[in-house]
Formats: sequence, structure tokens, C-alpha cells
Amino acid sequence: MTCSAPSLDRVFLELGPLTVYWYGVIIATGAFLGLWLATREADRLGLKKDLFVDLVVFAIPIAIISARIYYVVFEWERYVGGPWWDIFAIWEGGIAIHGALIGAVITAVIFARVKKVSFWQLADIAAPSIILGQAIGRWGNFMNQEAHGGPVSEATYNNFLTYLPDFITNQMCIGGIMYHPTFLYESMWNILGMILLLVLRRYNPRRGEVFLSYVIWYSVGRFFIEGMRTDSLYIVGSLRTAQVISIILIVLAIVLIVYRRKTGQANRKYNGKKI
Repeated sequence: MTCSAPSLDRVFLELGPLTVYWYGVIIATGAFLGLWLATREADRLGLKKDLFVDLVVFAIPIAIISARIYYVVFEWERYVGGPWWDIFAIWEGGIAIHGALIGAVITAVIFARVKKVSFWQLADIAAPSIILGQAIGRWGNFMNQEAHGGPVSEATYNNFLTYLPDFITNQMCIGGIMYHPTFLYESMWNILGMILLLVLRRYNPRRGEVFLSYVIWYSVGRFFIEGMRTDSLYIVGSLRTAQVISIILIVLAIVLIVYRRKTGQANRKYNGKKI
């Protein structure tokens, strides 16, 4: 479907030579709200208030670096022959959530061992915060007009997209063509996932299963939404990296739930009490 609409300014603030982009502001907002949510829950469970602050100090920069490395590795042809500093230009977009998760999980495992706390307890507390941060972070993609789907048909627009706010549909008008706002689909999926995780932990499930439920929920949504996107990373040919990783994560999470139950590693409840 053809369209004509002005796009939003990607710049949030300019102070002399310093340019602050909406992308960074939105990512930072998601991280801050996620930290606030995790800190409140950690305090409720009797953990030190600054535990998650200390974790985030290490986890966020490592997650950003690993997210960028992941993206650059699978998009290497884009950077070959160009200025070497383009590899570091994350304000232009181009970070992969799966890469960020890998970096964050590795950091959390090491952090938990150093602090002598349960990794699974940290992961369970952090799960709603992580998916909230992802939901908010997708709006950074919106401002950059990236992570969108394919062109929208006239029928789809009339039956669905016409009910969206104008600022969303206008921003999805790129080069005179209307595209699917897949960033919005994933953001809404993640918000719903956060609500479900918050409800799940009220029932005091086995330790580790809030986080593993997050992995399953996010991966299911990402698998289907990824199939709509036009900027996917590919392993080889038409095989989309995020879809392959999503399937692996779903299977791994289910196996871990069963394994931890059978071996007695999940014999503590979310709040730490023994079963």
C-alpha cells in the first residue's frame, strides 16, 4: 500500500557536538523501569536492595556489547569494506536481543557465584523486568523505522491498521510504502508476557520456572513475528537466525524444567521455601 507521511525526528536532544537519540533514551528508560521492578521484588523477598543495582552495572554494558557483536557477526558483509567505526554505531540501530540475553545470562551466572546467591532466584526476579525492557525497547526500533514487517495490503490496513494512532502508521510509511509495525506486535506480546509472569509468581512456582516460562513465552512470539520482518539476520540461505534460536530456546527451557524437577534441583519454591 502506498502512503505519504512525515517521519518522526530520531534526535531527542542536541547539545553542541553531543547528539542524544530517541533510540538510546528509550532503551535506557526500559532498563531503568526494569531495574525498579526487580529491586522492589528483591526487597520483598528479603534480598539486599542494591543487589540488582550491582548486577545491572555489569550486565547492561556487557549485554549491549554482546548484542552488538551478535548482530555484526551475522551482518558482517554490511561492514566489510566500510569505515571500521561503523561497527560501534549502535545509535544507528543494529543490536540483537538474543545476543544481549546471552551476555546478560553469562554475567548473571558469574555474578551469582561471586555473591553466593542463587542464579535461578535472580533470574526469576529479573524475568518480568527483562520482558518489560524488551517491550519498551522495541519503541526504539519504531523511532529508527526498523524491525518492521513487509508491505501492508489495502485490505489489512482497512481492517486493522486504520485503527492504530496516526503517529504509528505515519512512522511506518517508509519510502512511500506502508509496512507492518512488527515492533508493535512484539511489544504488545511482551507486555502480555510480563503480566502473565507477574501472575505466575504470585502462585509461588518452583524456583527457576518463572525465568524459563519467560524464555518459552518470548521465544514463541519472536518465532512468529520474526517471520514477518524484512530485516532478519540469516544463518544460511533463507534460514532466519532468530527463528532457529527461538526453537532451540523453547526446547531447552522445557528440557530444563523437566530435568530440574526430576533431579530435585527445583525443590525450592520461588520464595525460597522447600517443597
